[in-house]
Amino acid sequence: MALDEIYKEVILDHYKNPRNKREVPGAELTCSKNNPLCGDEITVFVHEENGTLAEVGFLGQGCSISQSSASMMTVAVNGATRQETETLIDRIRGMMAGEVEADEDTFGELVALKGVVKYPVRIKCAVLAWDVLQEALDGAGAATGTAPHAV
Repeated sequence: MALDEIYKEVILDHYKNPRNKREVPGAELTCSKNNPLCGDEITVFVHEENGTLAEVGFLGQGCSISQSSASMMTVAVNGATRQETETLIDRIRGMMAGEVEADEDTFGELVALKGVVKYPVRIKCAVLAWDVLQEALDGAGAATGTAPHAV
């Protein structure tokens, strides 16, 4: 099986079986954004303990790329520190911009998203959840759900 096919399988698996697709009770941070060009919507919920993202979840709808990326993101950042999370967000943005070489040792299964770079119009789909997470951490964006938005 070709590497591109394996990456497609990872994306489809996260789309069909999303991880952490739920509101997080007690989340201190939340943010919602959409991509009006294609209709993708993502809300991220973060429960933070001692500078660590103890629990991260998402709700949303949209294309397989946006929803898979959100699922993969929650797996990657659950249990990470804020600093580790912000570094990963920067690396993902760099990978999607073609500025950071994507390798499995650094990115794990997130490397599957690098195939999206071949389709520039879809890059925003892959980055949406990461942008929403960054805005939640920054205390920016629209609050939704029952989780309070940090100010």
